[in-house]
Amino acid sequence: MTQLAGADALTSLDPVFAQLAVGVGHNLWGLPHLTPREKVFLCLTADLCHPHLGVPLAMHVEMATANGVEPEAIRELYRHLAPYVGYPVLVPAFQRLAELGLPAAQDTGPVAPVPPSGALARAVRDLQDVDPGLAAFTEDQFAQRWARPYLSVRERALTCLVVDIFYQTLGASLHLHAELARADGATEETFRDLIRGVAEFGLARAWAAAAALLPVPEPGTEP
Repeated sequence: MTQLAGADALTSLDPVFAQLAVGVGHNLWGLPHLTPREKVFLCLTADLCHPHLGVPLAMHVEMATANGVEPEAIRELYRHLAPYVGYPVLVPAFQRLAELGLPAAQDTGPVAPVPPSGALARAVRDLQDVDPGLAAFTEDQFAQRWARPYLSVRERALTCLVVDIFYQTLGASLHLHAELARADGATEETFRDLIRGVAEFGLARAWAAAAALLPVPEPGTEP
């Protein structure tokens, strides 16, 4: 994708800023270790974290459509992120999707919980030692979303990493989501590109996340 969605609208606001914004858009779309869907989901997640539900969200929904991301995948992303960015944020976000003309949600029936396993189950067990009530709530939230359709585990984990970067939850949460992403094919190069892509939404936060997640390269080597 060579044309930043909404670039003309930005130019009408401030042409110098628009030029800078197009530059960071090309940076994101030039990253080789993220799929086009993952780049779209990165931007949509960033909108929820701020939250930026006006022009930025409209631009990113347009970007999603241009890259073949189905409307139900956008809705599923929102459902997945509700406990990570906060349920109240999702109410105006879903309202905004309706205003932007996104097709209505498909009625898939009641959510069928799938008990968490692997790293998710281990995270719940670790929380038991801190607060059993919080562990029970976390287990319930995990069970309702990580095995649902429309998004892969890797896509879910990478968007949770975006939340970790924005909210600077750079300890257990960050490493849990990195482990889940690795188990579904993500590599160190994936994480480097994710952090480089998030940098346009907050350079200082990306810098801190890189220090927390990425290994320090040996002197004289190129990461």
